[in-house]
Amino acid sequence: MTGEITGHDWLHAYRVRKNALKISETEGPVDLFVIHLASLLHDVADWKFCGGDEEAGSRLAREWLVGMSIESSVVESVCEIIDYISFKGAGVTTRMKSKEGMIVQDADRLDAMGAIGMARAFAYGGHVGRELYDPN
Repeated sequence: MTGEITGHDWLHAYRVRKNALKISETEGPVDLFVIHLASLLHDVADWKFCGGDEEAGSRLAREWLVGMSIESSVVESVCEIIDYISFKGAGVTTRMKSKEGMIVQDADRLDAMGAIGMARAFAYGGHVGRELYDPN
């Protein structure tokens, strides 16, 4: 994520992780290891930057996690979260199945709000060539 300029950088992943851990404090028993990993890896190969390949992120994460000898059930949980976390516009129904996934998804969406969220939206818009303002 070094040099990433669209708002899907390391600091975004860090904020998502921080928010997810805060949310998890009130959500009962959850697997914090899954939350840590999914938060940090959820945008590692986002579909928007991989030619629309919605499985690129989980594929890359799976390869890395398996290479790190992470338990297969944890790998599956993290990859499921990565597959289903993407926000593709208003009205998208969530397919998230686990409480850990719902927590990471909420944390990711919280980072899209406020001043940082607006800055991320402008950064992404500039990256894909959208005009900042068109009076017509």
